Formats: sequence, structure tokens, C-alpha cells
Amino acid sequence: MERNIMDKICVFCGSSPGVRPAYADMAAEMGRTLAAMEIELVYGGGKVGLMGIIARTVMECGGRVTGVIPVALKEKEVAYDGLDEMHVVGSMHERKALMAELSDGFVAMPGGIGTIEEFVEVLTWLQLGIHNKPCGLLNTEGYYDKLLEFLDHMVAEGFIRQESREMVLVDTDPADLLMKMSLYRAPQLDKAEWALKMSNT
Repeated sequence: MERNIMDKICVFCGSSPGVRPAYADMAAEMGRTLAAMEIELVYGGGKVGLMGIIARTVMECGGRVTGVIPVALKEKEVAYDGLDEMHVVGSMHERKALMAELSDGFVAMPGGIGTIEEFVEVLTWLQLGIHNKPCGLLNTEGYYDKLLEFLDHMVAEGFIRQESREMVLVDTDPADLLMKMSLYRAPQLDKAEWALKMSNT
């Protein structure tokens, strides 16, 4: 199967390191993998938590990093100085839009509400056909098991279809996840037609 060209991957992840050492270890592993595969990291521009770990690791391994951070957070001194490129934007909305524009795919690692919100938004855009870029979860220590169970529940209850559920690519290994993403081809879904069909059943 022909592969997608993925020059830049956006990674959403926590501004906290979490309570398990495995989260930080996997952020470093993802950083090493991106650098080895010569894929540029696009992320939220922070220097703390998993965000800081992955950015620092990519740079230490000779890779390229682009950050996108709202001015309000930069002024709170959480921006990572010394990145290859840093975009300072006016709002969180602008941050997400620019990260999406710059990237060829999206990966969510463990994180908080903001991480979930960012991932679900790009997943929604994929479902609606606004973009056709792959969306993956790096499911370290089963962190996203319950989210995946809830997506299955949405299918069972008739709020999303199985094709939409299958848009979420999942793996526990960074290299394997990136390979799945490189092979991904988005299906052509007519969400309005499906919703009308469901309403008549």
C-alpha cells in the first residue's frame, strides 16, 4: 500500500509528566523515534511535562521542532526557548488551527482535558472530511482504554458509525503507530446521509 508522506507530526500531550515513570519514558521514546524517522515535531511549545520531554529529546537527537504557543502562556514563562521555530499566536483557537495546518498527522499521548479536546477536535474534522490526516493514540500503560471503550459505546448507541470509530489508530509503540498512520487512507463518509438514515430507523 502506498504510504502517506508525513514530514511533520503534531503531538498533543500533557504539561504534566503524570504519576507513572512510563509516561515520561514513552515521551522520550516518541522523541527519539520522530528524530530517527526524520519527522518534524509540531507541538504546543511548552517546556514542562511530557511536552518538554518530547521536544527536548527530538532536539537532542538532531531532529527539528516547531512550537505553537498563545501569547498568554508565553508570558507565563512556560515557552520552550531554543526551538527551531516558535509561533506565538493570540489565542488557543489560533494555536490549534495553526498546528493543524502545519501538520501531516496527529498523535495524542497521555495528557489532561486540553489534550483530549485537541485530539477530539482534529478527529471531528477528519470525520467531517475537513482534512484527511491520520489521527493516532499512543496508548501508554492503557491510558486511553476507557476512551476507546466509550467510542465503542457511541457506536453501539448509534451516535457514530463504525467507520468513524476506526479512524482512531491505536498502538503502544511509537514506530508502529507512525507506520499505521503512514498507511492510513481516510474513508469518504457522508455524515448527513448517515444521520438521516439513523433518524428513520
